[in-house]
Amino acid sequence: MSRNPNHGRTRGPSPRANEAGTGAGAAVQVGVGLGARAGAGGAVQPLRFGYGTNGLADLRLDDALALLADLGYDGVGLTLDHMHLDPLADDLAARTRRVARRLDALGLDVTVETGARYVLDPRRKHGPSLLDPDPEDRARRADLLVRAVRVAADLGAHAVHCFSGVTPAGTDEDTAWKRLAEALAPVLDAAATAGVPLAVEPEPGHLLATLADFHTLRRTLGDPGHLGLTLDIGHCQCLEPLPPADCVRAAAPWLRHVQIEDMRRGVHEHLPFGDGEIDFPPVLEALAATGYQGLTVVELPRHSHAGPHFAERSLPFLRRAAPAPDRTHRSGEPSATH
Repeated sequence: MSRNPNHGRTRGPSPRANEAGTGAGAAVQVGVGLGARAGAGGAVQPLRFGYGTNGLADLRLDDALALLADLGYDGVGLTLDHMHLDPLADDLAARTRRVARRLDALGLDVTVETGARYVLDPRRKHGPSLLDPDPEDRARRADLLVRAVRVAADLGAHAVHCFSGVTPAGTDEDTAWKRLAEALAPVLDAAATAGVPLAVEPEPGHLLATLADFHTLRRTLGDPGHLGLTLDIGHCQCLEPLPPADCVRAAAPWLRHVQIEDMRRGVHEHLPFGDGEIDFPPVLEALAATGYQGLTVVELPRHSHAGPHFAERSLPFLRRAAPAPDRTHRSGEPSATH
C-alpha cells in the first residue's frame, strides 16, 4: 500500500479563516476548498476522495485513519459515534484535539458526519430526530448537531453533514417542515459563528428526501449562507428524476459534501462499486467540472464487517472513473463502467 503523499503535512486552514458573507452568491465560497479551484491555465484540479468511518466501525479510530492514509485517501468522513469520537463524551474537547493532531500527522482532511444510528437513543435508530413531537427530543438532536459543528471547527473540517429524519406517524407535512426549520435555527447560528457550512442530505424515506425538498428547506429558512447540501450519488440513482450526473450539475451551487457508492433504481441499498447501476465516469466528470473541492466520501456502512477490503478496493475504482486532473474529459483510456 502507498501512504498518502500528504502524510506528515499540515492540512489547510480552518474554515473559520475562510468565512464568507451570507446569501446564495456568498454561500458557494463558505468552507475550505469548496469553491472552484483551477490550476495553471485554468486546469481542473483532481477530485479528492475519502472513506466514511461508519464503514470502518470495527476498527479503532486511530487504526482507521492510518489505514486510509496508507491507501492514499485524501480524507475521511468522520461519523461521530460512541466508538469514533463520541460526541457525548465528557472529555470531547481533549479527544477532538488528539484527533486533530492525528489528522494533521497523516495528511487527511475531514468532513464531520452525524448519521450514527444509536448515538442518542439505544432503542431508536437515528432517534430522536429534528421532527419528533417532543420539543425536548428535537432539542437533543439539535444539540448534537451544535456539538458536531464545534468539533468540525476544531478539526478544520470542510462541513458538517446532517439529515431531517423520518416524519413521525400522525404528523402532517406542514408541521414537520415547521419543526425542521425551527430545530435547525440554533445549528445554523452555530455554523455561522464557526464558519463551517451545514450540509443537509436528502435521504430516501425522510421528510427531506430529494433535491426539490432541499430547496423547500432553503427557501423556508431564507437561503442562509451557511446552509448547504450533502449530495449522495447513490440516492440520486435511487429516486431522483434526473440521472446522477445531471443531479450533480443541478446541485453544484449548494454542494458542501458528497457521498458516493453504487445503487439501483428504486432500491435504497448502498452497494460496492460495480454491484449497482451507476455509470460513474460521467458523474465524476460532472463533479470535477463544478470545481467542487470538498471530499467525495465512500459511504458503505453496511459493509463495515469487511471495511478494510472495501476501502482498498474503492479508491482505485474511483481514480479510474475520475477525469484526468488537467481537464474534465480524457479520451482513449479504459472506462470504469460496468
